Amino acid sequence: MQTSLSHLVLIPSYNPGPAVYETVAAARKYWNPVWVIVDGSTDGTAEELLKLAEHDDGLEVIVLTKNGGKGTAVLHGLQLALQQNYSHVLTMDSDGQHDASMIPVFMDKSLQNPSTMILGLPIFDSNAPAIRVQGRKLSNWWANVETCWAGIGDSLFGFRVYPAAPLAAIMTSQRGMRGFDFDPEAAVRLCWHGIRPINIPTKVRYLKVAEGGVSHFNYWRDNKLLTRMYLRLFAEFLLRSPVLILRRFGVA
Repeated sequence: MQTSLSHLVLIPSYNPGPAVYETVAAARKYWNPVWVIVDGSTDGTAEELLKLAEHDDGLEVIVLTKNGGKGTAVLHGLQLALQQNYSHVLTMDSDGQHDASMIPVFMDKSLQNPSTMILGLPIFDSNAPAIRVQGRKLSNWWANVETCWAGIGDSLFGFRVYPAAPLAAIMTSQRGMRGFDFDPEAAVRLCWHGIRPINIPTKVRYLKVAEGGVSHFNYWRDNKLLTRMYLRLFAEFLLRSPVLILRRFGVA
């Protein structure tokens, strides 16, 4: 296990079911500290996580009483992390999809390149829903158009290391980025602010219901949210495009 005074693991969690305990245990195996932001969960996991934290100095559990969305939970964690002088956070999902063994790899790359964001590039297994694997291609295309192909390998994958201060500043200036739209908009806006992405391939698994898998993804609701977000970002991109194009070709 590696311990850091600058980088922490941040796990936003909303009604993940028992998979969250395995996720937290795996993260703690590889990193210290680990924070869990419970985003208004009603499935009893908040209480059990608090009990785990009582016996683990490297685990902190922060419980939000009202569900505000993934971005809201991440922003809360970012603000607390900055208050305690952490400079970077690695975000990972609480439902067991992400490979915790890659935490040291991502953190080491961030430590070597602190002015960048480290983005996971998912390697899907056979259990990945085809509609989600194919659907994200459109999201990736939009993200790259709106950043002049700055190098966002995957716009939706939530296993990432972010520089905390720039991301918190961007989020507090925006009304969006609070729900399912958090990950793609964070990547796009950080690119706009000159934060270069570095992509690292990493495995992702989709747990079956029998394995404790829980999904809050709603195809129509969340794709509607993403469509509105990308249209809004595209309008802003048109205003930013001269500077972004110059930066892309090393002029600005």
